[in-house]
Amino acid sequence: MGRVRVSVKAIITEHGRLLVLRHHVDGKHWFSLPGGGQEHGETLSAALRRECLEEIGSDVTVGPLRFVRDYIGAHHEFAAIDGARHQLELMFECRLQSAPGAGTRPDPLQVGIEWLDLETLDDQELYPKVLRRLLVRGDGGAGPRYLGDVN
Repeated sequence: MGRVRVSVKAIITEHGRLLVLRHHVDGKHWFSLPGGGQEHGETLSAALRRECLEEIGSDVTVGPLRFVRDYIGAHHEFAAIDGARHQLELMFECRLQSAPGAGTRPDPLQVGIEWLDLETLDDQELYPKVLRRLLVRGDGGAGPRYLGDVN
């Protein structure tokens, strides 16, 4: 029986831009939020701070929870390669504590970090795709919002 992986993600915005990881494989690039898996015995905040140091080279101040999503790989476009994955993602507003740069342990497919303009997120290959619309409109309300099994 498979396990559900808990993953934390950082939503970092400054001056109308979103900080993202840039990934590249087979001649294609896409973007995702910094973050990753929670380790046993680690709080969500500690996991997110560790992941940000590893991927964007900056500690963060972890703010409120904005979005929660299930990702059940078998239901989405990458089912052929990611079909066994079930991940629960918790996306928090965060603030940088220093300028981002090279992380101490980037993801294997990560080739860098970038700032994307919030107004043009629809033109980018940002995952999960639902964030393109939510972040541009400022959706999320006063509390966390469950997005369901979306990509």
